[in-house]
Amino acid sequence: MNNRVKLKQGDLCLFNLNPSTGHEFNGKRPAVVVQSDRQIRRSSLVTVIPLTSNLGNRVDDDIVIASDDKNKLISDSVIKVYDIISLDYQRFINKIGRVDSDILASIKKYLKKHFEI
Repeated sequence: MNNRVKLKQGDLCLFNLNPSTGHEFNGKRPAVVVQSDRQIRRSSLVTVIPLTSNLGNRVDDDIVIASDDKNKLISDSVIKVYDIISLDYQRFINKIGRVDSDILASIKKYLKKHFEI
């Protein structure tokens, strides 16, 4: 557990989501870390939300994120908020960048709605 990468809430990272099943995302995919920094330090899993560059795949509540120098995405993308997943660190490939505070606030607002908290 001590030799794993140090992630923080709001980091954008590339993860290997294979193998997948059913409607789960698959392949190498960017995802935003949504787990709190405190819980990241306490867990062997990291909770993330995957992104897609298919802007036509947006549904209600999904969050569009424009590519910029901070997040280092290749193209504008959609944060697929319904697909909250916890992954083992073995699925981590590398850090890409970070989401800005407005995007992180939108994600937190959605999470409150999703979990009715």
